[in-house]
Amino acid sequence: MMHPDEMRPPGKQEFLYPRSKYYGKFSPENLAFNANLQEFSQRISYLCSLEVGGKLTPYEAYEGIKEAWETLNRSRAGLHIGDP
Repeated sequence: MMHPDEMRPPGKQEFLYPRSKYYGKFSPENLAFNANLQEFSQRISYLCSLEVGGKLTPYEAYEGIKEAWETLNRSRAGLHIGDP
């Protein structure tokens, strides 16, 4: 039997910012980084679509991607993901 939340159509927030379940080794840091990584992916997708559609210049898209990467990298470092 499906949970009632699974039967309702997705709302605007879920449509614009979809989230996938986390299947990796659980830790609060890994979960937080996974959320940040999904946000990064969504932002890159929007930036690329806006550039291809002529709403952003290639330079604006590049700067947005660069900023998103720097944010993700700071998140990784702050959460100590990949540290020995």
